[in-house]
Amino acid sequence: MAQVLVGLIGEEAKEFAVHSYAAADTAAAIIDDSRAIVNWENAEQKKIESDTHIPETEKVRLTNARIGQGLFKERVMRIENACRITKVSNPEHLIGSHIKPWRESANDERLDGENGLLLTPTVDHLFDRGFISFENSGNLIVSPVADRVSLDKIGIPDLGFNAGTFTSQQKHYLDFHRDMVLLKRSH
Repeated sequence: MAQVLVGLIGEEAKEFAVHSYAAADTAAAIIDDSRAIVNWENAEQKKIESDTHIPETEKVRLTNARIGQGLFKERVMRIENACRITKVSNPEHLIGSHIKPWRESANDERLDGENGLLLTPTVDHLFDRGFISFENSGNLIVSPVADRVSLDKIGIPDLGFNAGTFTSQQKHYLDFHRDMVLLKRSH
């Protein structure tokens, strides 16, 4: 029915419809990717829980690292003191966010404080799902598939924002984040 209406309205509507269908396809792909990521992380978690070679206390630490809390967050707080975007510094409002995702990391990387940033939950979501990242220089990168209207409402600054300096090891992890997590435009 929508296609019939577009045909009746004319060329302008056809152009709008093409872009709307493309946006809907992109949104559906992102939702599918998010579900796949959660499933992958759950499978990794089950491997840890069933591994008899990992002591129980280490299993707890790795589980807490997955959600950005516990020992991992403490280690991140030795390097970071506030959210890179919002500048919120109250630890109760911050997550220890993995730069190289937990699901992609070896167990030692999962607990490495240099593999983390302190971020507010909304900024963590955007970073974790690849809508934003950072250059080694500290400049914010916004994915071309991110919805600028939503980012504005959330308070994500425009291009040109600098989040400060990173350690050399954080830069190493950021290289991975930009290459493997940051969403690129699909063709």
